Amino acid sequence: MPHPLTQSLLPSAREMFAAEPGLVALYGYDPQELSGPADLLAAALAACLPEGTARAWLRGLAQEVFSHDAETLELALDDLLATAARDAEPGGAAAVLHFANGYHALLSYRLSRALWCADRKSLALAVKGQFTRALSVEIWPQAQIGRGVWFDHGLGLVIGQTAVIEDDVSLWHGVTLGSNFVETGEGRHPRLRKGAVVGAGAILLGPIEVGAGATVAAGAIVTRDVPPGHVVTGPRGIDRGAGRFAGFAPLAELKGDCG
Repeated sequence: MPHPLTQSLLPSAREMFAAEPGLVALYGYDPQELSGPADLLAAALAACLPEGTARAWLRGLAQEVFSHDAETLELALDDLLATAARDAEPGGAAAVLHFANGYHALLSYRLSRALWCADRKSLALAVKGQFTRALSVEIWPQAQIGRGVWFDHGLGLVIGQTAVIEDDVSLWHGVTLGSNFVETGEGRHPRLRKGAVVGAGAILLGPIEVGAGATVAAGAIVTRDVPPGHVVTGPRGIDRGAGRFAGFAPLAELKGDCG
């Protein structure tokens, strides 16, 4: 079954650019000249980098990956669908693709992760480094990130090498998924289970598990497991018990509504 955004994304981008011709100069491409979602994602991602050789070369690399790796393209479109549904601004998938820094960070990870899994590890790390500087985020390509994830704002986000983020998770800016310098080796970073929500500036350290549907409040420091559906707050990571937030619509529901 075609992805819900396959047919609509490029026409929406063309309409948006036609309404504001200045976008062509700012982004360095015209959607009228592109042939499909893979080309559009590659062009939008490359536009995050300064003009020059690196931008042009990375656009070609991203186009190659998104065009030939169907799984990576679908993951990127799933993230875009989820972000557009959860974030009232900037409004619509085409606008999210061009204006949402958090989505750009996630898209850059999808590219570096695909390269890492293809055993192009030095290139994956180089791509990661380019977007670390451009977007003020650091997401290691070794991290495992599921489908339909939302990074709101994205600035200051740090995701360690062995972190695991399952489907439908939402992270705000300034979140750290780091190690504690006590437990080392594989699995030394947090694991966020399906539908977990982590607020701005929260710091999660070590091989802890944040259960499905749990909420970590803004500014919390968490060094222990969080039970599914619970809320944790404050610098001591106090468990406040079961929360009232029902969570965002999951990706499966969003895709079902469109198909």
